[in-house]
Amino acid sequence: MKTMKKIELEKAYNPKNFEERIYGQWKEAGCFQPRGEKDKKPYVMVIPPPNVTGVLHMGHGLDHTLQDSMMRFHRMKGEPALWLPGTDHAGIATQNVVEKRLNKQGKSRRDLGRGAFVEETWRVKAEHHAVISRQMARIGDSVDWSRERFTMDEGLSHAVREVFVALYERDLLYKGNYLVNWCVGCGTALADDEVEHEDTPGAMYHLRYPYTDGSGFLELATTRPETLLGDTAVAVHPEDECYAAQVGKTVSLPLTERAIPVIADMYVDRAFGTGVVKITPAHDPNDWEVGKRHHLPVINILTPEGRLNAEVPEKYRGLTVKEARESVLHDLKEKGLFIKEEAVTHAVGRCYRCHTVIEPFLSEQWFVRMKPLADKALAAWEQGEIVFYPKKWENTYRHWLLNIKDWCISRQLWWGHRIPAWYCQTCGRTIVSREDICVCPHCGGEASQDPDVLDTWFSSWLWPFSTLGWENAGCDAEDFRRFYPTSALVTGYDIIFFWVSRMIMAGLEFTGKAPFRDIFIHGLVRDKQGRKMSKSMGNGLDPVELVDEFGADAVKFTLAFLCAQGQDILLDRETFKLGSKFANKIWNASRYILMNLEGRNLVENPKPLPIDTWIYSRLNNTAKTVTAAFLSYRYNDAASAAYEYFWNDFCDWYVEATKLSLHSGAGGVADEEKDRAATALLAVLAESLRLLHPLLPFVTEEIYGFLPNANGLLITAPYPEYDEKRNAPETEAQFAFLQDIIRSIRTLRSECAVPPEKKITALIRAAERSGFEDVLAENEGLIKLLANIGELAIENAEADGNRPKQAIGLAGTGFEAFVRIADAVDLDFLKRKFSKELDKDKQFIASLKNKLSNENFLQRAPPELIAGEKRKLEESLKRADKIASYIRDMEVP
Repeated sequence: MKTMKKIELEKAYNPKNFEERIYGQWKEAGCFQPRGEKDKKPYVMVIPPPNVTGVLHMGHGLDHTLQDSMMRFHRMKGEPALWLPGTDHAGIATQNVVEKRLNKQGKSRRDLGRGAFVEETWRVKAEHHAVISRQMARIGDSVDWSRERFTMDEGLSHAVREVFVALYERDLLYKGNYLVNWCVGCGTALADDEVEHEDTPGAMYHLRYPYTDGSGFLELATTRPETLLGDTAVAVHPEDECYAAQVGKTVSLPLTERAIPVIADMYVDRAFGTGVVKITPAHDPNDWEVGKRHHLPVINILTPEGRLNAEVPEKYRGLTVKEARESVLHDLKEKGLFIKEEAVTHAVGRCYRCHTVIEPFLSEQWFVRMKPLADKALAAWEQGEIVFYPKKWENTYRHWLLNIKDWCISRQLWWGHRIPAWYCQTCGRTIVSREDICVCPHCGGEASQDPDVLDTWFSSWLWPFSTLGWENAGCDAEDFRRFYPTSALVTGYDIIFFWVSRMIMAGLEFTGKAPFRDIFIHGLVRDKQGRKMSKSMGNGLDPVELVDEFGADAVKFTLAFLCAQGQDILLDRETFKLGSKFANKIWNASRYILMNLEGRNLVENPKPLPIDTWIYSRLNNTAKTVTAAFLSYRYNDAASAAYEYFWNDFCDWYVEATKLSLHSGAGGVADEEKDRAATALLAVLAESLRLLHPLLPFVTEEIYGFLPNANGLLITAPYPEYDEKRNAPETEAQFAFLQDIIRSIRTLRSECAVPPEKKITALIRAAERSGFEDVLAENEGLIKLLANIGELAIENAEADGNRPKQAIGLAGTGFEAFVRIADAVDLDFLKRKFSKELDKDKQFIASLKNKLSNENFLQRAPPELIAGEKRKLEESLKRADKIASYIRDMEVP
């Protein structure tokens, strides 16, 4: 038998006192590394790698919170749990950061040269990586730091090159002149998925294109008049009778000395503009397709810097797009070829990184043939190899794969994986190689490497298997055999196309297996007005600042609590008080228990009282609910069930009920009972902390370390398992009956403003054949304690006892109660108060009845408004009846 001392936790909950220390303990003890038998199925997730030159924003806060709680849950379930961290080199984003630094120094990357620029970028990477690592530790990410990866580390670079060469060998990679999305700001091509389209105010310009035979002109409309300098045709719909006779004619291209044909193509929308469109194959993706169908010349009028080139008349050369537009419009007006201008709103593509307007641009680039890969990814979903949570994202995934286009993977940058392709200066051949070469293997001539780098996502799509040692990618290949495929992916819906779908394709193509089975797609974090958080709007929240203010547990729990499947999360700084209050409740409840252990002895196998049986049944069913919620990625259900159990069942009822045994009343409580109660209370607290740990890891670990009945760290303690033997439905029903009585009396005390220190008198009768007669008698002390009753009489249904004078009657399922409050309050004042409230309620009821009898209102008001008014009427009638009964009861002599 172990005699205990009282344990004094700090009076105020202050997470700053222990969170950093506890994280260090976990890390030093190796708790983040997978444990357990090697033949046991592991639970594995790879972290969506944040950009190495960024900082963690609120979206990362949500993403990491959800992954961390899931990893902690599976770790406590005894599974070898691996959460693999890492960062992404983020080609465009990182290069932009470094170039901005250089610009402030009055330099450009070309002043440094490629080698020096890349070295400088590695230095910047190191600085930012340290910041991200500290942030991840601060919010409590339980990642295995010993396995951390970077998309440009040696092993992953090896995997990137292997995949590039393999795709080339499988004829899934090609290079050619194609129309691409060109970002003038970043100076590189972008994939379709990297272009963000925004509705933008603009203008529709109506122009004249004269026929070369002098017979008149065609009128057409365009939003890009400057691109007419690259037109190679005008098109009409083949079934448009208005223009049938014009097909085959030629028109003079304004401001140039060129003549271009009038062609017919189904692409033309007869209802748009004049039914005539200019065709500029080098600067519009639709025109590019038209040009291919009609074998039109392709004239690129732009330089990579976004200025007009030598393909245009001399006066326009060197102008920016904006300058060229103004100059072209001026000249068209002077020549009488401008008709009118109309204001329009149209979708304009912008770079997802620098927000520069995208220019369709003819350029030689590398592409991946996506359809063969997409077919495999679609089949994997159809065969149940991957499962989306929630299921609605399956339609998005399917639609994208069915409509996929080839992926432009080359980028005109210096930071990134250099494309492993060399060009022979002598024989002109292209050599794609796993090893660097200087000499052409075909003719012995000099070979120079492609200057471009690969799209950032080309390394990211390999992340689940390259990080685990596929093709000996820089780590123990045993990790690949043991931990691949991973178990689940948790990420936001904004990168389904960029990353999720491509990872599935790469996994199937190069490992023969989908990289994960479960895909949980969560919503985005928005402000209270539903707007996306951003620096420019000033509505962003820094997760580390929130941790400093509220603690990591408050941030984690709040985000999990609000994360309902299929919904975005709306929050502001005040929202996190929810998690803070809950963490504070856990602290204070535990502090109360620990400070009342003085002189108590831990008892082996204490005999449970009904109240102990009840709380274990509640805990058992909550563990079942939380487990089911975690396994189906219903984070909000897991958090709300844990919250309701601890705050309501454990704190408000069980801890309060144990005061009967822990504290001496008038007759005193034997030390043996106090020991039994303290032992039971500590056991329930320990298991409750295990239940809560995945959602609030720091505060639960800190408290757990003080428990005299606990050993080791909570992070690796077993999670509560549902046990059918612990279920006690009869005891739960009996306690629910007692709770109903106690709540009714508590509500009455509140409504009658009975001071807490005042005791009241009550008579309670069990209904006939309710089965609860003995329950009342056995729990008289508990009812008096929790309802703050001084004198309590309990009668069975057959008793013909008199109700206390001026007692207010209460009724519930299986009982009736009569509560006398005359000795605790001023009855005359209370009757006057209730009478005034009743008058107000009657007036409100009358107004609601009038509204609901008004035919005009019933016909015009929305159904939900009418339903709301009916609910108000029903609630008001109930309240009025209750207050009227209070007044009547108080007047009974």
